[in-house]
Amino acid sequence: MVAPGAQAAKSKRVSVTGEIVDTWCYVTEIMYGLGTAHHQCAVWCAVGGIPVSVKSDDGSVYVVLKVEEDDSSVANPRLLNIQTHQVTVDGDLYERDGVKYLIVTQVANDKGIVNMTHEEYGIQPFGK
Repeated sequence: MVAPGAQAAKSKRVSVTGEIVDTWCYVTEIMYGLGTAHHQCAVWCAVGGIPVSVKSDDGSVYVVLKVEEDDSSVANPRLLNIQTHQVTVDGDLYERDGVKYLIVTQVANDKGIVNMTHEEYGIQPFGK
């Protein structure tokens, strides 16, 4: 028996504003995963191959598969330089089984780090 051919998922053009987050620490809540408290850990995780996401202002999380012309989201220098930044990105949204995936075609606005959390939570992964 032959399985039917897979259909390519349809994308939707979107613009998303939110914070670049370390997907592992944010989703698992293994430690506080936002803002300045988590900046260093977020960089380490991204270098180690943990996917990066955009946590939008409405709380939705978009897993970034690719940024601009880079070939990979793993240890991507462009992503490393914008960890924990507040950004607006334009791109193609794919959804499957409730997970939102984003291919970023442009970082349209980068406000830098605006979520100052280190005084309350300490510097992760070390804490206060």
